[in-house]
Amino acid sequence: MGILGKTMTIIALLFFITLTGCSGPALKVAPVAISDNPSSKIFQLEETLAEGRTQQIHVLSPTWYAKAEGYLDKARYGLANNDSVAGILQNTAYGHASFNKAKEYALIAQSAISQAIKARELANAAGAASLGDDYQKLEYEFTALTADIENNNLARAEKNESKVAKGFADLELRAIKENTLGKVRNLLALNIDNGARKLAPKTLKETEKALADADQFITQQRYKRKEMQNKANAALFQAQRLSQVMAMNNSLKNMSLEDITLRHESHLSQITNKLGGRDFRNEPVKLQLQNILELIASLQDDNQYLKEQYQQAKAKIEEQKRQIAVLEGQSKSAQKKQEQIALQERETKARLEAERRFQQLFNEVQSMFSQDQAEVYKQGKNLVIRLKAIQFPVGKALIMPANYSLLSQVRKAIRTFGEPDVVIEGHTDNTGSTAINEQLSQNRAEAVRQYFIANGTLEEQKFTAIGYGSERPLAANDTSEGRAINRRIDVIIKAERAN
Repeated sequence: MGILGKTMTIIALLFFITLTGCSGPALKVAPVAISDNPSSKIFQLEETLAEGRTQQIHVLSPTWYAKAEGYLDKARYGLANNDSVAGILQNTAYGHASFNKAKEYALIAQSAISQAIKARELANAAGAASLGDDYQKLEYEFTALTADIENNNLARAEKNESKVAKGFADLELRAIKENTLGKVRNLLALNIDNGARKLAPKTLKETEKALADADQFITQQRYKRKEMQNKANAALFQAQRLSQVMAMNNSLKNMSLEDITLRHESHLSQITNKLGGRDFRNEPVKLQLQNILELIASLQDDNQYLKEQYQQAKAKIEEQKRQIAVLEGQSKSAQKKQEQIALQERETKARLEAERRFQQLFNEVQSMFSQDQAEVYKQGKNLVIRLKAIQFPVGKALIMPANYSLLSQVRKAIRTFGEPDVVIEGHTDNTGSTAINEQLSQNRAEAVRQYFIANGTLEEQKFTAIGYGSERPLAANDTSEGRAINRRIDVIIKAERAN
């Protein structure tokens, strides 16, 4: 879309919002029916806001999104305190209306400050939130852009966009370099401190060149992820190799020339013995090495022969399978009809069993945890495991060994439902900035997600991690007990999608 087209789109959106109203009295609120179920309506609003968060609506229109969450909190409070059904339903209706308004402003933001939005997303993906005050300053400037848009001050937002976009791009590059090359720099500095310039100057030079090449490549090609990681891995390899060369030099310092020669001879002899060759220690070193290479080449030839034999046998088996399939094809039509009838019967039975089975599984999962470990409850058709006992180091997303037993129980609970979709929610207290808390809660939820994936709980695509920061407290944050309650992980099992 050209500049003129983009401008006309934004003007049209602003005109629409102006007609529909920007304040409470002009908010378009859908009518509610007193017969609606309040719990169901609250759940629908929760799902809507959760989906909006994945679309970054809470970032692009924070004021209206916060209003929607406020109405959700009022509806929850009303339900917990047995307020009137009409009042609860009215709050959910206002929540949906506020969220719709947030989506309208988010749409404008996506057109008006698209460069800043993209730059922020890339910076966050690179881990720029860990850069502290520099990142927080840019977050404030980005919030100012969205606030200008919500206040219909589009000109100021567009004027300041390029500065914010460049700031996030710079932070992204810093974060990428720290994450990919930080370990290399630390190893290099340690070896230099230990005397690498004197003890291993050639290897040190190779390491410094690999680091410089990787640093230059990242600066010029930061979005070529695979090539960038290959460069970083090459630099890390050289830094680790330098460490080994230094360790070898230190181990040889107090050895005589004969001891060094015998050590080298022993290494070659061990390799020869493992390869099944005869003792060549009475031959020149060059011949010993050539013998080893010839033994390896012979083994490679044998492996290639076995591989070819395997491929031939596999081809014969595939041909036999094809012939069997042809013979079976004559009866497939009748068999398929029988299978369809059986499938319909199974589906009918499954529907009748669904509610009873869910309750049975709920009871089974609930019995897996003590009150101190987790709270298990139903949320619509989903099952929620609120992990009360999980603990992380302050400000980090590292899963400690003490949590393995609890997470193992959660894995069993998930597998109880077969292969459901699972949402892992991270929550923090309100200590620290909003951006850092959001990133920390996201990282912790992602750490739990990766733990489940690494331990073979389900396929990777079955898990989703969402960080809510401090936005959904369960208790007041003005006491240490309340803050401890708010620092939690919720595991939501989508039981209706299990199989």
